[in-house]
Amino acid sequence: MDILHQPDEAGLPFALFSDRHKCFCSPGISPGARSARLAATRYIRLGYPTVTAAADKRPDDVELLETCTATCKQLKEQVARVVIGQEQVVDAMLITLLARGHALLVGVPGLAKTLLVSSVAQALGLSFGRVQFTPDLLPADITGTDVLNEVESQGRVHREARFMAGPIFKHLVLADEINRTPPKTQAALLQAMQERHVTVGGTTHALPDPFQVYATRNPIEQEGTYPLPEAQLDRFLLEIHVEYPSHAEEIEIARRTTSGVRTELKPVVGLDEVRAMGDLIPRLPVTQEAVALAVGFARASRPTNSEAPDEVKKYVRFGAGPRGSQALVLAAKARAALFGESVADVGDIVALALPALRHRLVLSYRADADGVTDADVVQALKRKLRVS
Repeated sequence: MDILHQPDEAGLPFALFSDRHKCFCSPGISPGARSARLAATRYIRLGYPTVTAAADKRPDDVELLETCTATCKQLKEQVARVVIGQEQVVDAMLITLLARGHALLVGVPGLAKTLLVSSVAQALGLSFGRVQFTPDLLPADITGTDVLNEVESQGRVHREARFMAGPIFKHLVLADEINRTPPKTQAALLQAMQERHVTVGGTTHALPDPFQVYATRNPIEQEGTYPLPEAQLDRFLLEIHVEYPSHAEEIEIARRTTSGVRTELKPVVGLDEVRAMGDLIPRLPVTQEAVALAVGFARASRPTNSEAPDEVKKYVRFGAGPRGSQALVLAAKARAALFGESVADVGDIVALALPALRHRLVLSYRADADGVTDADVVQALKRKLRVS
């Protein structure tokens, strides 16, 4: 298996470590298959005599990966105490969390989208801010604004402007019904989501670390809603669709939520641990085949590309840019860590192709007339690239 060795910020490469983590690749198993990765070696950073003392004190990446997987399991158990079902949605939210990205949750009303986000925030023990997007919301209601205050100094009273932070200055921000506010207000999130900074009155303010936005959108209502600009959509790592629960799950929902019993969630991980897990994800190795497949997905989604399938040339106006392939690789690393695997591979790319690409495709009016969806286009991309 061809592995991309990526040095971290301390310049330490990934390498094989001791007999305990030797590679036992079974003959006859495709390097791109998940079964190969299950038997693959664990990769960690090797120290060298020139490594600084601060770097020496950093936890072993193998142990941190094991801790990350165990913590995610505890998080899912905590969320399951409040939200019934939706395991795949919770997995996608945790992938977004580990990758330090932003997620857009799409679903009809009543599917616990808001409850999912608030429950994850409680289980994480991070600061949580909620913005209810409405047509009359202003950008200052999100980012904050400068306020004049009277200050007494040396017996004299004068006025000075002080920045009053908005609800966006939290570790985890819920942008509820994000499509119910005009594009002018939606644009207030562009700089924050991309650069983790907010500029107000000529002064740039840093947002907390980590900073992540989980937005919700109702796909069926059109009255009083505004479509999200492509630049806004492109800043979301994943678009997660929340589906209806199964029959058994809906029975349990009706029984549990009408019992009058409130369930309190306990934080299972602190701020430092969340930061450490987020720092681990970029250091995880990824196979050459996985990176090539991620780039192949993005390039094949562009109708001007000669290798694009017929469905793309017929129904897509604009395909995914380089940020699409970046999102696929980063999310694949987070998915590998979620399931306790130390190498991201082709299987992770295929599993995340739909949520990572669907919101980056701009479909034509012909697609709407023919009933072709973004999921159909991604499926055509999989057939073109011969993956499933």
